[in-house]
Amino acid sequence: MNNTTRIVASIVRLLLGSDSAPVSLTQASLLLLRVVLGTVMIHNGFDKLADIPSFAEAYVQAIGLPFPIFFAYCAAFTEVIASPLLALGLFTRPAALGLFATMLVANYHHIVTGGFSIPSIELSSIYAVSFAFFVIYGGGKYAIDTLLANALTKWLNLPAGIAPSLSTKATTAK
Repeated sequence: MNNTTRIVASIVRLLLGSDSAPVSLTQASLLLLRVVLGTVMIHNGFDKLADIPSFAEAYVQAIGLPFPIFFAYCAAFTEVIASPLLALGLFTRPAALGLFATMLVANYHHIVTGGFSIPSIELSSIYAVSFAFFVIYGGGKYAIDTLLANALTKWLNLPAGIAPSLSTKATTAK
C-alpha cells in the first residue's frame, strides 16, 4: 500500500469510524463540553436565586412538590455550586448527578405543565443527557479530579492494578 492510499484510508477511518479520533482530541472535546455546560448552566441558578418565591410558585409548587421554597433553594444552589465544579472537573460525578437531578425535575415540570411537547422539553433533555454522561464517565483526562486521583495514587504508592479507578489507564484508554 502506498502513502496516498494510507492517507486516504486514515481520512476515511477518521470520518466514518466512531472510535478512531486520537485520545487527546477526544479528551479535549470532553473538556470543552464540560466547560461549556458548566458555564452556561450557572446563570440558571442565579436566575432562581434572584426571585426564589416566584420560582417556587411557578415551578416547584406547580408540580406538587412539598416545601416549594426549600426545593427552590436546593435547585438554585445545586446549579450555582455544581456548574462551576463541573466546568473545572472537580467532584465531577457528584456535581453532574445534582445537575442531572435538577434537569429531570425540569423535564417533569415541562411535561406536567405543557404536555409532551418537544420544544418545551428539548433543552432540559439535552442538559440531562449531557450531565448523565459525566455522571457515568467522569471528568476525563483534563479534569482536576484526574490530577487529584493521580496524585493520590502516587502518594499512596499504589500500583495501577490495585486501584484501577485511580489510574490514568482508565481515562486514557479508547
